[in-house]
Amino acid sequence: MKRQQTKQPSQRQLKVGEEIRHALADELERDRLRDPELSGLMLTVTEVRASPDLRNASVYVMPLGGIDEARKKPVMAALQKASSYLRRKVGGAVHLRTVPTLTFIFDPSFDEAGHIEQLLKDPAVAQDLSPHKDQGNGQNT
Repeated sequence: MKRQQTKQPSQRQLKVGEEIRHALADELERDRLRDPELSGLMLTVTEVRASPDLRNASVYVMPLGGIDEARKKPVMAALQKASSYLRRKVGGAVHLRTVPTLTFIFDPSFDEAGHIEQLLKDPAVAQDLSPHKDQGNGQNT
């Protein structure tokens, strides 16, 4: 049985993803989207992952200051609705044979980082992380 290996993105995928990220960040910064769910919402484009054939791109976004769970769904719907407009704008800024279809995803890394920080502050974990006074002197008693 052959084991499936996960391939790392190519340099081309990384470069295209970064160019798309910059183009989207510029467009979102200008706040030209007319959807009421998105007006005044400052979005950070944290990463863009282009598919190997460069026809699809996953756009990871996070609002500055975070967002509550109740607003995530409407904001995602608004971003998907605006994706064709944003795709045209990306096409003008990034010179590709075909402009990738954009799929927006909330970046979970901020939530994960917050969860890890919360775990590290737990007294039981903090006790394991602190250096013990009786260790480290290298002497046996």
